[in-house]
Amino acid sequence: MNPKFLHAARSWISMTALGLAGLAVTFFAISLSAQQGVRVGGPTARMTVSAETRSGTALPSITLKDVRVTEGRGKDLDPVVSWIPAQGDHAGLELLVAIDDGSSWDLGTHLNELRTFIQEQPATTLIGVGYMRYGMVEMAQNFTADHAAASKALRMPMGIAGFSGSPYFALQDLMKHWPANNMNPRHEVLLITSGIDPYYSGGLMNPYVAQAISDLQRGDVVVYSIYEPGSGHAGHNFWRINMGQSYLSEVSEETGGESYYIGIAPAVSFSPYLVELTHQLQHQYLLAFTPKPQKKSGLQPVHVSTELSGFDLVAADKVYVPAPTD
Repeated sequence: MNPKFLHAARSWISMTALGLAGLAVTFFAISLSAQQGVRVGGPTARMTVSAETRSGTALPSITLKDVRVTEGRGKDLDPVVSWIPAQGDHAGLELLVAIDDGSSWDLGTHLNELRTFIQEQPATTLIGVGYMRYGMVEMAQNFTADHAAASKALRMPMGIAGFSGSPYFALQDLMKHWPANNMNPRHEVLLITSGIDPYYSGGLMNPYVAQAISDLQRGDVVVYSIYEPGSGHAGHNFWRINMGQSYLSEVSEETGGESYYIGIAPAVSFSPYLVELTHQLQHQYLLAFTPKPQKKSGLQPVHVSTELSGFDLVAADKVYVPAPTD
């Protein structure tokens, strides 16, 4: 038989065998993904996740394989693309201290605690200081690595009833003007306010709160809030105070943060809250995963969890999912 023919035949058989093997591997992977309920491919969604310990236990090492992401009430797992501790080269953070200018002058007793908190933040954290008034945020100090300058920007609130407007209008305004900065993957707010909305008295289903939450979730901005009474009659109206605290809890919970208050009285000290907040900021992760493809860009319900014991993963309850064409 012609040697050239034999060589060509052997080459064809070898390539065909490799091709069939590749197809077998591909079909096996697809079958395995289907069995596990995991989707492959599509756009990537990103969010900031905090690890919160229970009963003061030390945090274990959390790896990508320990993280589970599901959408809505579905049981299908979304593929986790990356799970990066917010440390070292990935520690960048923009943290805005947003203070309600209509707060009571009691806030003055906490300014030194806030200054200490700001100055103790790592150099990788840019601090901004803003005051909420008339439904907007006026920056007293733009984001800066000069923590001493940020501390000096703190001042007593105006303490005029109705001066600040709605804190939820202010949050919406903030999201329209937050400076674009790809160098800092985390964007978070320490919100200090009574939470009372003077423009809504219909109960818990506040549309302005809902819109603020949607805007924050779309921008992956985490909100931590501290209740501080407002000035004037609303500052000691029991029903208004309860509504305000409920709104603050809703904003913080649904953006992946925490709301701090004890009862309806002003806090004796902010220090315990600020210590806990510092701990949260030190134990955050940058999560990227592949959600279920959508025809249009928008927010989708999401749940981040782990089977490891002793702590919880805290994240926003919705995430912005870009459409495939975005």
